[in-house]
Amino acid sequence: MRDDLIYLSPPDVGELERAMLLEAFDSGWIAPLGPHVDRFEKAMAEHLAIPQAAALSSGTAALHLALHLLGVAAGDRVFVSDLTFVASANAVRYLGAIPVFIDSEAQSWNMDPEQLGRALEDANRANRLPKVVMIVDIFGQCGDFDALRAQCKRFSIPILEDAAEALGADYRGGHATPQPAGTLGDIGVFSFNGNKIITTSGGGMLVADDERLVERARWLAAQAREPVSGYEHRTLGFNYRLSNLLAGVGLAQLQQLDLRVQSRRHTNARYRQALTDLPGLSFQPEAPWGRSTSWLSCIQIDRDEFGCTPQKIVERLESQKIQCRPVWKPMHLQPLYAECERYGGELCERLSANGLCLPSGSTLTDSDRARVIDALRACHRP
Repeated sequence: MRDDLIYLSPPDVGELERAMLLEAFDSGWIAPLGPHVDRFEKAMAEHLAIPQAAALSSGTAALHLALHLLGVAAGDRVFVSDLTFVASANAVRYLGAIPVFIDSEAQSWNMDPEQLGRALEDANRANRLPKVVMIVDIFGQCGDFDALRAQCKRFSIPILEDAAEALGADYRGGHATPQPAGTLGDIGVFSFNGNKIITTSGGGMLVADDERLVERARWLAAQAREPVSGYEHRTLGFNYRLSNLLAGVGLAQLQQLDLRVQSRRHTNARYRQALTDLPGLSFQPEAPWGRSTSWLSCIQIDRDEFGCTPQKIVERLESQKIQCRPVWKPMHLQPLYAECERYGGELCERLSANGLCLPSGSTLTDSDRARVIDALRACHRP
């Protein structure tokens, strides 16, 4: 990695990760499965206060497996947050199912409960209810799960929580104690890709309160081998288990999760303090029902008031060796999914057209943050 480039969200690893990777290496368990996988799963379950977790090869694999566990098959419909990374929708297509996209609400940029309710009512009248509703926790923040769960409960539709971007966030809603992101649906999924708050370089985790679901996930992820002598398979399985070496890295990363979240929230607070006086610039709101990790600090630009377009800002920052990226393009605007049904989409379109993600990694220094702030301020009516 280049020392002079400020990355959007680089891995944050050090001596502890190196030590635990070597510990896993020296154990002799090099292939998938092994004691570090077991320890990583146990540590994650304890962190989330749930019975079990299954460590997998990627967050996308976890989504695919979760949909499979919830009974999604070819021709089924799955309602999915419109504002998300493409992996959320792709996992639906892997099973031959049909995604239907639901717009965001303004308080958190997550799935809109009112649009979800309208979509479910229409589907019920047409006898085409979805098999699953996939709710994505966008940019490190949970949606309004009390309202979203109430809509799904009316029609007994299970929820898959795509918490790939939100490990370390929580949701309070009307509850006495916060609930961790990933535990708010029937199954939750995390990603440990290199740009996430904690990373195993590549990897993911599937979690659920139902221990039978997690145990079946582990079995399916290891090629669904029958517990008999020799290699016997009666069910289609997958090669989705996490490497024991990478689990060693994950164990070290998980021990430092709170520090990683604290660092990203500090960066978000610093940006807000230094930039909110600029006309035409606003931040993704932190909804009152929970705490965001600020995985990525995201802004909206009113090009008329600010005096510069989002695309020009990206170009100017990148000319100064600062990575800056647009907010996710909504799924209904992706050529791959242009023909899919959707509910709303106008808010997602505005968020995408006017939105930027600023450097947010936990390795940012005060000097890095100052460079980003100065570069953004210089874009205001240049």
